[in-house]
Amino acid sequence: MNYKDFYTKSIHHPEEFWANQANAIEWYSKPETILSKDENGYPLWYKDGELNVCYLALDKHIQDGFGDQVALIYDSPVTQTVKKYTFSEVKIEVAKLAGGMQSLGLKKGDNAVIYMPMIPQAAFAMLACARIGVTHSVVFGGFAPHELAIRIDDCKPRVIITASSGIEIDRLIAYKPLVDEAIELASHRPKKVIIFNRKLGARVPFKKYDVDYDALVYGSEETACVPVNATHPLYILYTSGTTGKPKGVVRDTGGCAVALKFSMTHIYNVKQDEVFWAASDVGWVVGHSFIVYGPLINRNTTIIFEGKPIRTPDASTFWRIIDEHKVNAMFTAPTAIRAIKKEDPNGDFIKQYDLSSLKTQFLAGERCDVATLEWYSEHIPVPVIDHWWQTESGWPMIANMMGVEQLSVKPGSVGKAVCGYNIKIFGEDGTELGPNEEGYVVLKLPLPPGTLLDLWNDNPRFKAGYLDRFPGYYFSGDGGFKDNEDYIFITGRVDDVINVAGHRLSTAEMEEIVASHTCVAECAVIGINDALKGQIPLALVVTKLNEDIEHFQLEQEVIKLVRQKIGAVASLRNVVIVERLPKTRSGKILRKLMRSIADGDNFQIPSTIDDENIVSEIDTVLKKYEIGIYNKKQE
Repeated sequence: MNYKDFYTKSIHHPEEFWANQANAIEWYSKPETILSKDENGYPLWYKDGELNVCYLALDKHIQDGFGDQVALIYDSPVTQTVKKYTFSEVKIEVAKLAGGMQSLGLKKGDNAVIYMPMIPQAAFAMLACARIGVTHSVVFGGFAPHELAIRIDDCKPRVIITASSGIEIDRLIAYKPLVDEAIELASHRPKKVIIFNRKLGARVPFKKYDVDYDALVYGSEETACVPVNATHPLYILYTSGTTGKPKGVVRDTGGCAVALKFSMTHIYNVKQDEVFWAASDVGWVVGHSFIVYGPLINRNTTIIFEGKPIRTPDASTFWRIIDEHKVNAMFTAPTAIRAIKKEDPNGDFIKQYDLSSLKTQFLAGERCDVATLEWYSEHIPVPVIDHWWQTESGWPMIANMMGVEQLSVKPGSVGKAVCGYNIKIFGEDGTELGPNEEGYVVLKLPLPPGTLLDLWNDNPRFKAGYLDRFPGYYFSGDGGFKDNEDYIFITGRVDDVINVAGHRLSTAEMEEIVASHTCVAECAVIGINDALKGQIPLALVVTKLNEDIEHFQLEQEVIKLVRQKIGAVASLRNVVIVERLPKTRSGKILRKLMRSIADGDNFQIPSTIDDENIVSEIDTVLKKYEIGIYNKKQE
């Protein structure tokens, strides 16, 4: 089998191709209709099939005689804990939690929010929801109550599942007060809050709606898997949008299971019973696809890592885990490798560990710079595979398909289109561009199984954001180009969403928060290049007339506001006061121009600008505060 033939078949004969891939998983009722359309005319996969993802991830392997295989390794350097769970042990935990949830009144069709740190119970909660047909929405534990409240109001969960605390390197973060505050802020009131008490000393204020996780599990019977339709929403996962209001991406069950099994086999080239480690968080799409569901469906041992690539305790952590748990394939963001490289530029820690089990290193979540790729390749002689996908896709769209044919790596490229994804580069007018011409990255419909089904309760926004701009195509929101050999290069977002250490964040939402400060007349938040995190936000602020506030005071107050409303994940560190913002004569703020100034990119001053002198004004301010290209700490 070679990549070209395999890929071509997926594009020209999609129904036959994905019918064959559906045979790789077990169905309660196999689909007879492979591809159809929903009431809005959007492609639908396997609409008459029935299955259960929790069954595929746990029960099936136990029935096949692999109950004693280690399914999950919890490695927590912040608590100095390593604990292993077999498939049988995970199934008992999950089935009893699912039974407890049923005793609280949850049933197929209900929603649940999961707000948890990186602990096994987060995965148990996800699988327990899937077991009984409850759609889960995992919210990253680093988000502030305001962000959690927005998601509660949008998906209206019957319950919230949380823990007493998370740990940020060496700082204990009490989760329960954050959840209580979010419930107070939200209009919707969940019926119950299930709390896993980690007993680490965090404050756990008791409310009438609280249920103790351990008591619920201990007092419950194991419950069986509930069959669901292939189009039943497995989960809702919120991702940043340009309006500031998060978008609830809906993932179906059948397409997701097929796509993840396909990914583990044909992209990541992971054999059953091997160890796969995605060093991410369950709050992001990587955690859903490749910490929990993908590896377990493929009968791999997966790792839940509660820590950071550095400072827990040092830059050796990744290598220690690979050695200790005999990891065969790993997935992380380039940010993590850059952080390790900065702490250990000569790779001295690497030499202390046996990394012979590792076959492949995958990178995604943000653009991988050539220097990072070369540093890794120099110190660890395994293929380093950059690849590209989105929350919306749920699995890789562009990659080097290691389980099909290992192609040459081109530094700076994320590889070639993955099976099922018919990717084109369009110009502004919707015409296809030629090799090495940069334009919009679009995908011809139908998208393959496992991609987004819709936006939760917002089909008009789904159409407007993804489908209307180029009819018949999905608009990715990213720019890029193809070379003469169909290798694809992603150049970054073309909207007001920035990528901070692999996490998509809305600058529009940050602008709303910055503008709420009483001294701010107007502002702009842009994403600028950062040697470690890829991009970081920069706020440029015009103060109100006659407001006399010191720059440092305003900066600290604005940073605090953003942290309170979004969370530390926003990474806003720089706020500068400017006399005015660059605008067109019609009043549109020229954010792209400011990004180019900060990043030191070549640019042309738009002919529509109201005053060209503002370019030197912005440049002078950035130089004064050593921001962007003037940051002397940048490598």
